[in-house]
Amino acid sequence: MQAKLSTMFQSLRVRNYRLFATGQLIKLIGVWMMFIAQDWLVLELSDNSATALGVVTALQFTPVLLLTLLSGRLADRYDKRMLLFVANAFWTVLALGMSLLVLTGLVELWHVFAFAALLGIANAVETPVRQAFVSELVGTTLLPNALSLNAAVFNSARIIGPAVAGLAIAAFDVGPVFLFTAVSSVAPLANVVRMRPAELYRKELPPLGERDSAKVVDGLRYVRSRPDLLLPMVVMSVIGMSLFNFQLTLAALAKTVFHTGAASFGLFSTALAVGALVGALAGTGRRSRPSVWLVLGAAVGCAVFGTLVGLAPAYWLVVTLLLPTGFFMVFFAQAANQRVQLGTDAAFRGRVMALWVLVFLGTNPVGAPIVGWVAETFGAGASIWMGGLISLATALLALTWQLRRSGARLRFRVLPMPRFYVVSRTGLLTPSGR
Repeated sequence: MQAKLSTMFQSLRVRNYRLFATGQLIKLIGVWMMFIAQDWLVLELSDNSATALGVVTALQFTPVLLLTLLSGRLADRYDKRMLLFVANAFWTVLALGMSLLVLTGLVELWHVFAFAALLGIANAVETPVRQAFVSELVGTTLLPNALSLNAAVFNSARIIGPAVAGLAIAAFDVGPVFLFTAVSSVAPLANVVRMRPAELYRKELPPLGERDSAKVVDGLRYVRSRPDLLLPMVVMSVIGMSLFNFQLTLAALAKTVFHTGAASFGLFSTALAVGALVGALAGTGRRSRPSVWLVLGAAVGCAVFGTLVGLAPAYWLVVTLLLPTGFFMVFFAQAANQRVQLGTDAAFRGRVMALWVLVFLGTNPVGAPIVGWVAETFGAGASIWMGGLISLATALLALTWQLRRSGARLRFRVLPMPRFYVVSRTGLLTPSGR
């Protein structure tokens, strides 16, 4: 057991990665607390409008849609460590300003809209740089483990943040929650400064004139020529747009369908995050690039359970179903992330990961207003199960395309534990979960 735990957390032995992970954990707890407080504040200021929630989500992710590819170019041209510092400093200033507006009682709905858009700009720069920076912290050998631990950190924060936020809002209102977010965002700033540049796994940056050759269009052409990278990105773009809107849909589901308070809304998010944390930890033992079958199988599982969440008639059943939904959601996203990142040449990693962030987060400006309108018109539950069915159709179409392209086929055999196998024309290749 001790050996397994040691293997699961082996990237934490690297000092620079340990600083990175702890700084992210502290910041993300505050960020998830802020998301809960922001959604609750929007509902209060807009008379429980799901459409207003959709607008906030869209504003938050529109900069990702517009700026992420340019940020990926920056990541391939300049020092990622310095870019992370600048982006996080911008985030800290914004969070502090918003907390002062809320604490003084001067906040209006348009303030929240503007705050969401500005935070989106910080995210558009920080996220692709952070994704590409992980390989410089640990090197290729530990990269699968480090990426899985990143997801574990993210989802640990999703467990702690919403639970604490729900209680804090009930006890102190939303103002102190925004203030805590501002304070917690100082942690990654301090830890980036404490990193040792000499211990980073990176090549020297080329002269400035040569960096101009790192063009966005070259990154797009590179991905287009690689079906193994393009397929998980296409599947993620559809599922991200149609189903990965739980920040919006769970808030609407809690308040408009089950008529619960902030603490109960926090329980929805916490249940989703508990399953997501298990899904993240399930990938920490991975030592090689995930297969396409693993990615697509996880996508199917995510879509099936997401659909069931939207159809669930009882509060306790929603909480229960959010556990496997969270598991498959992160297991799929993390496997797809690893498949993309571990299959990308280092010279293109910043631009490719920027494109990954674009399809993972940048589809929200398109999907969130539509999902918000569906939730307000047909009910929050319908907005979830419709997204689940769209995701399921996409995953099954991708699976069919890959089977035809590879010449493999699915075969179900009755074993002590029934499992699906991917079979070639010549015989059994491998279990689909390997």
